[in-house]
Amino acid sequence: MAQPLHQAHPLRDNSPTAGRAPSVLLWTGAGVGGLLVIGALALWFHYGTQVFFEMIRTGFAACF
Repeated sequence: MAQPLHQAHPLRDNSPTAGRAPSVLLWTGAGVGGLLVIGALALWFHYGTQVFFEMIRTGFAACF
């Protein structure tokens, strides 16, 4: 059976930033999610539960 002339070797990325992009995206997403939670809690404590849920409902109604 015929063999290939050379074995295909996967290329390795040995740069200093190799594998850093997924980590940066993960931390950015976690930061944005944390800010959203903090913002929601701030609105909850400032306006109270009734007004908070009314604002959320109105926002969803405006989007759809």
